[in-house]
Amino acid sequence: MPELDFRAPRLFVDAALAPGETVALDRNRSNYLGNVLRLSAGQTILVFNGRDGEWRAAIAGRKRPDQLVIAAQTRPQERKPDLRYLFAPLKHARLDYMVQKAVEMGASCLQPVLTRFTQVARVNGERMRANVIEAAEQCGILGLATVEDPVPLERFLQHRQTGRLLVFCDETADVTDPLKALQSAPAGSHGVDVLIGPEGGFAEEERTVLLRQPQTLRLSLGPRILRADTAAVAALTLVQASLGDWVGRGR
Repeated sequence: MPELDFRAPRLFVDAALAPGETVALDRNRSNYLGNVLRLSAGQTILVFNGRDGEWRAAIAGRKRPDQLVIAAQTRPQERKPDLRYLFAPLKHARLDYMVQKAVEMGASCLQPVLTRFTQVARVNGERMRANVIEAAEQCGILGLATVEDPVPLERFLQHRQTGRLLVFCDETADVTDPLKALQSAPAGSHGVDVLIGPEGGFAEEERTVLLRQPQTLRLSLGPRILRADTAAVAALTLVQASLGDWVGRGR
């Protein structure tokens, strides 16, 4: 793991980053740097845009921070793990938590799917993206996870890439060693999809369709029933520990 500067504030900016470039700060970012972090002109922070790596930048502005002057790159851009997280939407606070933890665990794409027992049909995509950025800022992550629009589970399965490994987390599956099951799974040549259903579980017809999918591993998360946001952390931990970049085999 590369050395990270945990003491320097990090800020996402949607602008090209290169030596000598200046980045104008909007009111929210200016207020955050000046009034929340109490930083002023001449002090430095770290910035990233999800494309050009991480850079050190100097704050400029007379009365308040109003722009950043890009100085030097501190880390090159990393390749994101090809790990897509599929989930039935949750209510606000728990969805916020789940998005942040999925990003911290290395998910490169967040795909809401609507199932028969999904309790929340509408998703605030902008709020999800804000949580993606916040998690990336706080955890030294350089690549931002994409946030997709919700789709019915059946439609997603009809169009998904069959070369990807689908890890289907199912509370009705036999409880066996999940790490061993993942380590013996067929290698997905085009990445991994991890699916967590709603708290009401999957309908039988959905389970039938899922089990017919190619490259599918039906996985138990243990003898206890987990809430959906807890299941997200458990499942992504298992996948990263067996197939992902925790073992130096990032896909």
